Amino acid sequence: MSADLYAILEVERSASADELKKSYRRLARQYHPDANPGDARSEAHFKEISQAYEILSDPERRANYDRFGSDVGAGGNPFGDAGSVQDIFDMFFGGMGNRGGQRRSPQPGPDAEMSVQISLDEAAFGVNKEVTVTLPQRCSECGGSGCAPGTSPVTCVECAGLGEVRRVRNSILGQMMTTSPCTRCQGQGSRIESPCQQCRGEGRQNLSSSFSVQIPAGVEDGSTMRLADRGPAGPRGGPNGRLFVHLRVTPDERFEREGDDLHHQARISFAQAALGATITVPTLRSQTQIEIAAGTANATVHRIKHEGIEHLHGRGRGDLFVQIVVEVPTELDDVERDLLEQLAAHRNEDVHPPAVGLFRKRGKK
Repeated sequence: MSADLYAILEVERSASADELKKSYRRLARQYHPDANPGDARSEAHFKEISQAYEILSDPERRANYDRFGSDVGAGGNPFGDAGSVQDIFDMFFGGMGNRGGQRRSPQPGPDAEMSVQISLDEAAFGVNKEVTVTLPQRCSECGGSGCAPGTSPVTCVECAGLGEVRRVRNSILGQMMTTSPCTRCQGQGSRIESPCQQCRGEGRQNLSSSFSVQIPAGVEDGSTMRLADRGPAGPRGGPNGRLFVHLRVTPDERFEREGDDLHHQARISFAQAALGATITVPTLRSQTQIEIAAGTANATVHRIKHEGIEHLHGRGRGDLFVQIVVEVPTELDDVERDLLEQLAAHRNEDVHPPAVGLFRKRGKK
């Protein structure tokens, strides 16, 4: 190996044995083939790191390298002082090898999700919504243990209750320890000799249940609520998983929502826009009146404060914006047309002449 071994391990030449070991473990974790599957460059660098540590971790070989600048006495365990099976396992599996006879805890249930439909009013002010779901729930007969009444699980003899089997294999890098779920107990650490007849040893059953969900004021369409303990029950007494509730807000034909504000279109006649009027517009739970000034233009917007959506987890409400839409009549009877013609003549405005014949008659009432 011609490269500088200290540079490979990213330490100074004066590094202590502990500093060498610490740096080696850090780099070995980073470039280990298991952490970089299919990366040939990482695998090659991992071998360099291991060979460098093999030499520098041995005091005699390190002294020779420092004196002559070359590897003297290649071979041996590439993990040097860290070469015990326990040290290797600790290095690559986060110290899990020190668990001794620790039993595997019951696994939590998986996550589940559902959709709940609410109205715009319920989204604006919040609601206590009753929902019904069908999910795996803890068996009432065995209490979730999966065992017949009067019996209990027995420790798996294959994994001694750990739920996993450890194996040591030899490789070109030395001995490596791997773990895999125990196939005899399916990773549970125990086996049920006398299963519960009601749930057949599963500890849970698919059942429907109803409960209330408190939906806060201000939620939007597409919001998701996470209920930590309302999901499926875990196998054999394991805790419940999470239930994700997706909220779907039914559109309200009266309003368009924009954040916490609401928008409404109020249609008025040409005469009301020209002469002014008082009109009634809806709010979420009531109605209110607004004054239309004489000469109001189309698309004029009136703002009504605090008639919008309540702020989520905050105080106050958004506003209601009313856009005025001036409707121009598309069909006129003779009286209406005559009046408008008189108005146009009075204002000296050019307009199309009245239709004649059949088309003129169709406008009569």
